[in-house]
Amino acid sequence: MKYDPVKNVFASVIKVIPFLRVLFYKLLDLFFLRSWYVRRELKKLRSEFGNKEICILDAGTGFGQYTYFMAKNMQPCNISAIDIKKDWIEDCHNFFNQQKISNVEFSVEDLTELDYSEKFDIILCVDVMEHIPDDKIVFQNFYRALKPNGYLIINTPSVYGGSDVHDEDEESFIGEHARVGYSKEELETKLHPIGFKTHQSKYTYGFWGDKAWRVGIKYPMLLLNFSKFFFLLLPFYFLITFPLTFIMMFIDFSTENKIGSGINFIAQKKV
Repeated sequence: MKYDPVKNVFASVIKVIPFLRVLFYKLLDLFFLRSWYVRRELKKLRSEFGNKEICILDAGTGFGQYTYFMAKNMQPCNISAIDIKKDWIEDCHNFFNQQKISNVEFSVEDLTELDYSEKFDIILCVDVMEHIPDDKIVFQNFYRALKPNGYLIINTPSVYGGSDVHDEDEESFIGEHARVGYSKEELETKLHPIGFKTHQSKYTYGFWGDKAWRVGIKYPMLLLNFSKFFFLLLPFYFLITFPLTFIMMFIDFSTENKIGSGINFIAQKKV
């Protein structure tokens, strides 16, 4: 049972019917707790720069969800949105052109070969690093790409049940992961020697967030893997379960988790 095939079904739908993309973004923001955390921290960091125009790198833009949010909510800014998947980049480029969003540039790039020098004020990397075996070279590339005092936001599964793996022999439900996830200590071990310092670290998807993810995301995804017929039943499923999952996500979002299956880590480039 995999998460990625179902994700690709949604991608094919918004590709054929572009006007559904904005609705799709809003649903992702509502149903995925990680988006709650990422958007909150982006807004906080934007306030650090006052009214100054900033330059942002969306490192692994995927469907363009966070690029769209930043283009709308972090003005004035210029955004470089990159991904290794050409079809995703082309879809996003076409959609943003249709929406007349002019402060975003899309390009196909490999993070292990990233070659920028002190260009960005903020680098956002959401659910990407767990897919990359050679993470140290990517972190070094991020460091070079950031301006002095610039910020790197990493959102990724953690070692505490990240990727929904709880045993050494267990296969990830998510799939395509090079590692289960990160701990705060591992990220600091890899980032501090390069020249980063920890600005903030939060574990996400604690007790209540994990339960919300299972009820709101994992179980319906498993049903969709079993049969696409369950697409017809999804509205009724979410109508019943979403009030409960929303409350559980809000509790997680409003409290400090000692551990959690996700981690939102912000590093700052030291001068």
